[in-house]
Amino acid sequence: MADVTTKKRPLLRALASGAAARCPNCFRGPMFSGFLRVREQCDHCGEALHHHRADDAPPYFVVFIVGHVVVALALAMELALVPPLWVHMALWLPLTVAMSLILLRPAKGATVALQWALGMHGFDPDAPEAADKSVDSAWR
Repeated sequence: MADVTTKKRPLLRALASGAAARCPNCFRGPMFSGFLRVREQCDHCGEALHHHRADDAPPYFVVFIVGHVVVALALAMELALVPPLWVHMALWLPLTVAMSLILLRPAKGATVALQWALGMHGFDPDAPEAADKSVDSAWR
C-alpha cells in the first residue's frame, strides 16, 4: 500500500489525456459516458473517477477563452471593415456557440484529470473516506 500512496502522478500527461477524454491513470479508457457525464470508473484500468468536483470550472475556462478570441476578432473586424450589425451577428453568434461546445468537453476532462493528478476531492489515496462522505451529504 505504501507504493500506491507515494506514486507520483504525471500532471502534463494526465491533462493531455483528460483533454482527449481519456482516463488520467491509464490514458486508454474513456472518461465520459455521455457528452459531459464522467464515468464512475475507467473501463480499462478500473480507476475511480466519480470523485471529481469539476462544477463551474470548465464553463468558466471556456467562457474566458471564447470571450477573448471572439471579442478580439470582432473588434479587429469592426476596425478594419466596419460591417453592418447583421454581419457581426451572423459571424460571431455561431462561432461563439460552436467554440463553446467544442471546448467544453476537453475543459471538463482536463479539470477532472488535474484533480486526479493533484489528489484532490477523494482522488488522494491517503485521505480519509469519512471526510469525503460528510461533504457529499452536506450538499444533498
